[in-house]
Amino acid sequence: MSKVIGNNFTEMKQKLDSVGCGFCLAKWTQVTMHLHDGTTHSCHHPAPHKIGLRELKRNPTALHNSTQKKKARKEMLNGGRPSECGYCWKVEDNSDSFSDRIFKSEEQWSKPYFKEIKDLDWREDYLPKYVEVSFSNTCNFKCGYCGPSYSSKWVEEMRKHGEFSTGDGFNSLQQLEKDDKLPIPQREHNPYVEAFWKWWPELYKSMDTFRITGGEPLLSKDTFKVLDKIIETKTPNKNLKLSINSNLCVEDKLVDKFIEKAKIIIDEERVKEFILYTSVDTFGKQAEYIRFGLEFDKLFSNIDRILTELPKVTIVVMSTFNIFSPFNYEKLVRKIYDYKVKHFNTTRYWNSPLILDTSYLRYPDFLSFRLLKGYLNLSYFEKLEKYMKFFSSFRSLNSYQLQEPTDSGFSLKEIEKITRIKDIFIEDSKSKEKFDIGKKKFKHYIADYKKRRDVDCYETFPELRSFINTIK
Repeated sequence: MSKVIGNNFTEMKQKLDSVGCGFCLAKWTQVTMHLHDGTTHSCHHPAPHKIGLRELKRNPTALHNSTQKKKARKEMLNGGRPSECGYCWKVEDNSDSFSDRIFKSEEQWSKPYFKEIKDLDWREDYLPKYVEVSFSNTCNFKCGYCGPSYSSKWVEEMRKHGEFSTGDGFNSLQQLEKDDKLPIPQREHNPYVEAFWKWWPELYKSMDTFRITGGEPLLSKDTFKVLDKIIETKTPNKNLKLSINSNLCVEDKLVDKFIEKAKIIIDEERVKEFILYTSVDTFGKQAEYIRFGLEFDKLFSNIDRILTELPKVTIVVMSTFNIFSPFNYEKLVRKIYDYKVKHFNTTRYWNSPLILDTSYLRYPDFLSFRLLKGYLNLSYFEKLEKYMKFFSSFRSLNSYQLQEPTDSGFSLKEIEKITRIKDIFIEDSKSKEKFDIGKKKFKHYIADYKKRRDVDCYETFPELRSFINTIK
């Protein structure tokens, strides 16, 4: 962290603490609305909570300004620490690191509104600046670590086969029903989506960032309704940063429709930027195993097409590093690098045409790469780290080929995401933890996976055979 950036965060912490030790702007400025099950949260760490229908009917902005959230705001303004934000309190109480309440409050969609929020009565409704919305859980995938909340295919499978035999209620529909969080099918009337469209005219004008998630957004009519609204309005919010998630393996006609509308929005400069997020966790058939429904070649064919036809757009590849990722990850890195070079230009909203954003899987724990402790060597991660660094330095040695060579290859941030995984593996190697329970669950999981989906882990991952055979 540079000295300047570090000073910025220190200053923000002091400003927040002057109001209260738990004060965080994100409780006002950021929201994720899961309209398919009627839940909301501000910041990704607190668990989503249900929005009451009576409250919503009275006030459509309760999609963000719910009673529960307002009580948390009151607590923050009065110097308290809401228990739902415990993720940050653990960081602050056990280290000298900055917590996410500092990072999120420093963001451009939070920082300018500090005084406005500080002086606001906690009862007042607030227009969020960073908005994520999921209209539906309709999806053509059933990724191995996903679940019914975000995939209609998972709902179908769980109704047909019931729970996995992992013994922990993995993806249980019963728990969702108990919590009143069972997704509303897209074909049925949804009062939360209805409230969103009532709020849209006011919400649209105030947003800095708007991101549509899913399910699969390109299978939702509401995604295209958003694009149409932006195209048709006479007073577009030209400061809006718009982004959409997609697995990019839907029917070609939907990809055609998306490109057509995105092109109008971009050419007419109706937004400040337009970013697309997609996902893949390793290479080829192994990637198709874990992200069930994926067609690897089709994904990259559509990536190639979008980067060609929408030369301003950047695509972020979100890669959830899990137990199935390591064995072909270098091939994925190389493929992404080749696309970085092929589609490089100096007109994009962001520097790189394709960005690899590697996170690591936390849930379910029986699919974590950490189970490979003692089986996968630390040298693997060191090699992967050097591999990415090589391509970045390789481009700089051939700078005459590009106008701005530093804008190609892998950025420090992309490489640091791999370094973070390596550091976890180093800590695990020092630990006595054996992950025995997770390994047993994993063995049950892949057996059920084969029965339900007719794909064999042994055949797809010969590299895992000896590991699996060691599990009692």
